[in-house]
Amino acid sequence: MGGERGDHTLQPSALVNEAYMRLLDIKRVQWQNRAHFFAMAARVMRRILVDAARARKFQKRGGGAPMVSLDEALGVSDTPGQDLVALDDALQALMAMDPRKGRIVEMRFFGGLSVEEAAEALQVSAGTVMRDWQLAKVWLLRELSQR
Repeated sequence: MGGERGDHTLQPSALVNEAYMRLLDIKRVQWQNRAHFFAMAARVMRRILVDAARARKFQKRGGGAPMVSLDEALGVSDTPGQDLVALDDALQALMAMDPRKGRIVEMRFFGGLSVEEAAEALQVSAGTVMRDWQLAKVWLLRELSQR
């Protein structure tokens, strides 16, 4: 959200509100713990942000947008919506190859979960999350640079 223009209609409070409303509508989920809730919230926020970017009719896969590193949180680009759509496409490809790494990126990047919270949600060690996070960032950066 940091890279969006100031008058953007999807403000952080609106994003949280929309995510909360969607989470309330989920009837069939049996919440296991706090970490499970935050993992689901990250997934819902990802969908909201990507859907909003696509709704603004940004070209799929960036359309020649400048490369932005994952660590910069899409904050320096003039076209954050394009970067977000490209990141979502790359994240879907990562999830097809390695679902755990994809979920870690989703939880850390979109949900803001710490390494420890992501580890708890995935029931793995914090070291595993950290290794997967590092590998996933490298893989995503390489994937995004090829688009």
